[in-house]
Amino acid sequence: FRCHVTSGLQVVYIRVLSSFQARLGSPKNSRMDSRSSSQMKNIRNVSAIFISTFIAGIIAAGANGKSSNLPIVVNTWPFTNATQAAWNALQMNLSAADSLVIGCSTCEAEQCDGTVGFGGSPDEHGETTLDAMIMDGGTLAVGAVGSLRGIKNAIGVARAVMDYTDHTLLVGYLATEFAVEMGFKTESLSTNRSRQMHLSWKKNKCQPNFRKNVVPDPKTSCGPYSPRRTRGANDRASKGISPSNHDTIGMVVIDSAGSVWAGTSTNGANNKIPGRVGDSPVMGAGAYASNKGGGASATGDGDIMMRFLPSFRAVLEMERGAAPEVAAKVAMTPIAEHYPDFSGALVAVDVSGRHGAYCHGFSWFSYSVASYANSTVQVVKVPCFKQKK
Repeated sequence: FRCHVTSGLQVVYIRVLSSFQARLGSPKNSRMDSRSSSQMKNIRNVSAIFISTFIAGIIAAGANGKSSNLPIVVNTWPFTNATQAAWNALQMNLSAADSLVIGCSTCEAEQCDGTVGFGGSPDEHGETTLDAMIMDGGTLAVGAVGSLRGIKNAIGVARAVMDYTDHTLLVGYLATEFAVEMGFKTESLSTNRSRQMHLSWKKNKCQPNFRKNVVPDPKTSCGPYSPRRTRGANDRASKGISPSNHDTIGMVVIDSAGSVWAGTSTNGANNKIPGRVGDSPVMGAGAYASNKGGGASATGDGDIMMRFLPSFRAVLEMERGAAPEVAAKVAMTPIAEHYPDFSGALVAVDVSGRHGAYCHGFSWFSYSVASYANSTVQVVKVPCFKQKK
């Protein structure tokens, strides 16, 4: 987009300048004296400087990422109600930060696919806990919560961490204590569905299971566990991560002024070990934002993805000029090379509003987009890749 704007305006500049010079360079009176000729030359020079300065300013504006693609809302998965809620907020002149919180809160309340908000992904004890984060691409300020208990609006608490503390991440019961101080209401995050999920897992000998190097054998027993005397290799078997059980919402909102915000919300991995915190509240892993590069957000096997900070890498690549889909691929490729069975996806949006994604392990990955380019929220479907072993 920037290249097209720049080259197009350069053509306009050349044509306009040539036209001015042609008109000024053809005096009607051929007997014009040398003084008049000198004055005309000065007029041509001043005109050329004026025109070149004016159009160069327009070109610079295009090169600096001013785009009709803004404002824009992009989020992982076809959670279109969340996308629309954030977009509606932008249209009401709410800030990008407020719009992002409204969008993610919508998904929390609707329990998107059972993997966002209360009533999903119970841990080994049958309890649902939440992870969330929000990041300001202008100041690089971050607020995040991990393993949050008893509070349904995790993205709201993450925003409170950013707004009312000098910290970045609060976790566990004490994050809940902070939330209550900030006016959030405590309530159970369990539902009949989540309780039934936990019972079914127990009846299935606690499979799948995230334990290793323990006794009794976690592949056939529910424990309680203790360390095995001889530890095995630090390899990692596939955990059955799929779009149906691991749909973190990651959202990027860019307003018309180019302010970039990114955020996430999830209830994490099914049957996780109590206390586990995934990639979603980890800045650079779950999401990242920069007014210089754009925003990105990841979804999938968070225990693997956080080791590579893919969201940060994608935004860094966009700052260097990479297209969003290229930046996402560059960020995801090292993960697939180290973990061929890994499943995950990354969506990226640059500061001009271009967007793209890259995914691995899934068959397809879909993300949602709201902008002036379309009258309704659009769902973009991307084919995924699988690293050969």
